[in-house]
Amino acid sequence: MSGIKTVAFFGASGGCGLAALKHSLAEGYICIALCRNPSKLTSILPASSHPNLVVKQGNAHNVDDVAACLVNPTNPHALVDAVSFGIGSPLDVCRMTVEDPDVCKNGIAAVLGALETLRGRGVVGKPRMAVVSTTGISGFARDVPVLQVPMYHVLLRAPHADKKVMEERLAGSGEAWTAVRPAFLSDGAAPGRTVRVGVEDPRTGVESKAVGYGISREDVGRWIFENILRDGGMEFVGKAVSITW
Repeated sequence: MSGIKTVAFFGASGGCGLAALKHSLAEGYICIALCRNPSKLTSILPASSHPNLVVKQGNAHNVDDVAACLVNPTNPHALVDAVSFGIGSPLDVCRMTVEDPDVCKNGIAAVLGALETLRGRGVVGKPRMAVVSTTGISGFARDVPVLQVPMYHVLLRAPHADKKVMEERLAGSGEAWTAVRPAFLSDGAAPGRTVRVGVEDPRTGVESKAVGYGISREDVGRWIFENILRDGGMEFVGKAVSITW
């Protein structure tokens, strides 16, 4: 890899994705963000202050829109170096579901489809992919505190089913992916708190466990940047990583 690192962002107008984007821009990376409403992101990160940020309007479920973000802006024959994927759907507490219960699996299908399309056109590369998932969906062991189990299995049933399919599609893709499974999310960075890490291989099971009650979106984004987007995190390729305070 040479030159300035390039990263495509899907789901960067808030939450974990926005935090990872801010760290990437601060490091000097060229960042391409796909947004349904670009003004939502540019109001936070104006172009005048962030010349390395390219914001494209589009739908994260549209293969063509996604493909436009995956081509390296400095080399049209190469893919970006990394991908941060953190799209989601608002939670409807009254209905105990989310507005779009298929948002993640359809979004990752668009990313994988776009990569296949671009490679078919001769664009080369294998981006390092960091994908925001969730605890509570392990097929091997309980990875949430006992007191949170009812909430996870009732209120969060729909988004968890969606993320489980998303992870299954990643596992069969052959891409250099890592599913980042945060504990229950909150707001507010806590840089002084230790982030504990558990690792699970979808083929062989749990390698290490980290069970906790929560972590902030800001600290998730920072962890993704430091461990995947910046350092590569090759020990986590093809695995799910649980992170919690």
